[in-house]
Amino acid sequence: MKLVLFGATGHIGHALLDEALARGHDVTAVVRDISRLRQRHDKLHAVVGAVEQPAIWQAYARQADAVVASLSPRRDGNSDTLPHAAQTLLEALNGTHPRRLLWVGGAGSLETAPGVRLIDDPHFPAAWKPEAQAHARALDVFRASKADVDWTVISPAALIEDGERTGKYRVGGDQLLVDDQGISRITVADYAIALLDQLDRMDALKKRITVAY
Repeated sequence: MKLVLFGATGHIGHALLDEALARGHDVTAVVRDISRLRQRHDKLHAVVGAVEQPAIWQAYARQADAVVASLSPRRDGNSDTLPHAAQTLLEALNGTHPRRLLWVGGAGSLETAPGVRLIDDPHFPAAWKPEAQAHARALDVFRASKADVDWTVISPAALIEDGERTGKYRVGGDQLLVDDQGISRITVADYAIALLDQLDRMDALKKRITVAY
């Protein structure tokens, strides 16, 4: 499978790239700073660019089977970049090949009770709120879009951290998934497995799902 990946130099994006290459996928990584791309592989092609520069990456996307985006507003310090990136991707891919878009979402907009989001919890860390709110706004962009794009937003558990690659995970919808101890977590490696597994499925189109233990 041929993929175009945005955010390959980030924490989650790095794991997605490793998992994609391990599965034998051909990956075109669109990165702002190629010096930060540590992986070297005969199935990896790097392109200097950004989501907001579709003229650079659209030709690669049209030859791909899917586009995967793992983006964060932290580097720019501007939470508007995330929903804007979602809109740019939807517009650039509208009605073209590929129609498949996988987006690394946030956990903050997941519900802990009907109509109550995780981000609304008074104990939600203040330092995480700007990015969580940006991800929630990006999700709104996807849900409001009429673009002919088969997007899926994959939100991780509340806690996503480095750790063991087990290949085990559960899939949910808009509600936060927790384990028997009431903890919502997943490792970055298993999140990458779950997201790339989604490429082999044709379900959850134009929906948000979540993955956790």
